[in-house]
Amino acid sequence: MLPPDFSFVHVAAVLLVVLCWFTYGPLLSFLGHGSLNSRLELVRRQWVRAMTRRQAKPFDAVLIGHIIHSVAFFGSATLIVLAGVLTVLVSLENLHRTLSNLHFISKISMELFALQYGFLTLVLTVCFFSFTYALRKLIYAIALMGALPDASEDKPVDEQLVNHAAKVMSEALKTFNSGIRGYYYALAALFMFVSPWACIAATLIATMTLITRQIATPTSRAVNEYVKAVELQE
Repeated sequence: MLPPDFSFVHVAAVLLVVLCWFTYGPLLSFLGHGSLNSRLELVRRQWVRAMTRRQAKPFDAVLIGHIIHSVAFFGSATLIVLAGVLTVLVSLENLHRTLSNLHFISKISMELFALQYGFLTLVLTVCFFSFTYALRKLIYAIALMGALPDASEDKPVDEQLVNHAAKVMSEALKTFNSGIRGYYYALAALFMFVSPWACIAATLIATMTLITRQIATPTSRAVNEYVKAVELQE
């Protein structure tokens, strides 16, 4: 049984968060721009190819280690946040009573408040599993990259192996980026406590911010120019 103050606007707000989060990649493609991560797959192929030609690989080990530590950090941080969120469940009624006294928080029933809190918890949980899955994919990528034979003049690079290793690395970072985006939409879900309309506005702002950073910043333009230069060398 749904709470009496549950409305269609609440459903629309939740659906918008889910749609914007999980259709982000297709949305960029529809706008005529792929994600930077997908474009960087070409650069990662060149990186893996160059790695097979290097005698010593401490530089590659440092880069891979940095990526793994970043993913592990976000996974650990999200787990801590989730632990705090789940701990509050014990005193959810007290939290509801406290927030209801704030003027900018909409007055809602305890049942609806619990649903909104559950939605926020669900978003953070999906973020956590995204980070752990990304870490698992990175472990696969390390095995593939570590098994690549060294290239030489007599033995050229096996392009098929290079492509597969770079693909797994890109898929791992794609999952990691999805978890990062989840933090934006967790913030949007937090606005549901203000009102569903505030959540809708926050979701649209978060999506526009993410898209702008992908297609209209100095960093994105520099990455695109770098990728174009690599394409000319292929």
